[in-house]
Order: sequence, then C-alpha cells, then structure tokens
Amino acid sequence: MGAMNPLRRASRKAPPTERLVTLVGRPGCHLCDDARRVVSEVCGDLGARWEEKDIERDAELHRMYWEQIPVVLVDGEQHTFWRVDEGRLRRALGA
Repeated sequence: MGAMNPLRRASRKAPPTERLVTLVGRPGCHLCDDARRVVSEVCGDLGARWEEKDIERDAELHRMYWEQIPVVLVDGEQHTFWRVDEGRLRRALGA
C-alpha cells in the first residue's frame, strides 16, 4: 500500500462552505503567488475555507510534492499542480 496523505480527509460531497482547499507551496515561488490569487478569489467567492502549507517546513509534503509545487488539494486530495484553473477549481468545489 502507498503512503497515506496526511492532509486527506474523508471523501464526501459537501457544499463549498464545508470544503477545505490547501495550497502547498513555498516563499519566492511565482507560480505559488499566481495560485494563491486564484485560490483566494475562488474560495472567497464560494465561502470555502483555505489554508496554505509551506513545503519547506514539512518533510512529508516536501517528499510528496516538491517537483509539483504549487499543489492544490481539495479536502486533502490532490486537485492540481503548477497552474490553477479557476473554472476547474470552482467545479471541484461544487459551484
């Protein structure tokens, strides 16, 4: 069996206000800055919670995602990496 994602939450269909979006990135990353703007806007519009994790402060996240940052997780499951598509994120959150 593969390693468990420490951020994975139980899969369930829930309204955007009950969803959690996690942006995994690092300081000084221009793609992370772009992703942060999209995540912030989409989550703000839909009322979804979001958080940011610094890959340089978490060895497990670094091992899992270093070559893909920025990475966006929805309820702990990988949604996308490198570039965040606003429409796709909205659909994933049920909008």
